[in-house]
Amino acid sequence: MTFEPQFLTTTVGSFPHLDGAALCRHLVEVVDIPAWPQLPRRTFYENMYVQYSDGLPRIVLDNEHEKITFDTSGDLSEDLEAFYTRYLAEDIESFGLTPQYSTGFFNLLDALQQSKIKNQKSEIVKGQVTGPISLGLTVTDQNLRASLYNDMLADAIVKQVAMNARWQVQKLKAARPNVIIFVDEPYMASFGSAYISLSREQVITMLDEVFAAIHQEGGLAGTHCCGNTDWSVLLATTVDILNLDAYGFLESLALYPTELRGFLDRGGVIAWGIVPNNEEIYKVTAEGLAQRLRQGMALISEKARGRGVTITTEELAKRSLLVPNCGLGSTTIEVAEQVLVVLAELGKLLRS
Repeated sequence: MTFEPQFLTTTVGSFPHLDGAALCRHLVEVVDIPAWPQLPRRTFYENMYVQYSDGLPRIVLDNEHEKITFDTSGDLSEDLEAFYTRYLAEDIESFGLTPQYSTGFFNLLDALQQSKIKNQKSEIVKGQVTGPISLGLTVTDQNLRASLYNDMLADAIVKQVAMNARWQVQKLKAARPNVIIFVDEPYMASFGSAYISLSREQVITMLDEVFAAIHQEGGLAGTHCCGNTDWSVLLATTVDILNLDAYGFLESLALYPTELRGFLDRGGVIAWGIVPNNEEIYKVTAEGLAQRLRQGMALISEKARGRGVTITTEELAKRSLLVPNCGLGSTTIEVAEQVLVVLAELGKLLRS
């Protein structure tokens, strides 16, 4: 079944708030597809890399200095054996989030249970997980070597992310029948540079393992990159929803008409991060952002036509979600709430 959201709104992940319960009640009311909020200012445990690390072999948390590393000294076999025993037993619960690491997840479940399903829009809920590329390249060992370059740890990281995603789909489905999980990959903005020695095939294989886990539980898989990247890599995966920073890099998607056509042919959806997530929000209007998005979609259609590929703006409109261009955790509560106001206005405007 093709998912045609037609400018429904959702959010990316982090918020600057400390009160997750009040925030989630608000999100359920103002966002078409509510997503559980990550609250990094509440505690170090809600850092986007720490949040999904619980249960990884040899993970070390330094709360005092707010650092996360792997300890790869000595023999890792016993720790890896314990990890894979849980994995092979499909002990999904042991890979799940806890209130200590993700209070927003449980706050959203409570808010959803208290809120009735009003219409088809409110039958959908979104979660997110930090992707294996970003997690593995950001979290290093004690020698500052990226853990993704350690083959044994890399496989464990991919499987940790995949199992957590499965757990989220199962829990969220208890509250709403349709679930989307975004795999957040900010590090993909550096793909192809000297900072990442991963091949295209390695990236696709790792991400597809996570997407397959989401599909296994009946969820839709999305991926978020908050900068520019080689979109052909992400479009070549089995992802269902491609989320890009359309406020800063919308035109870059026009460089990949053939890949985009293939993505749309298999039911793909684009989540346009067209609403700025910082002080710029006071300089824009819903009307101006709508015009900017329409012009961007027209450019994509025109560039595709020039390459002999048909992509209409009407088709893009049907396959569109609206989101802030990135998470809101680094901004102020006032800015974050204004972003939600503009996001809601934009959705109503484009749907009308």
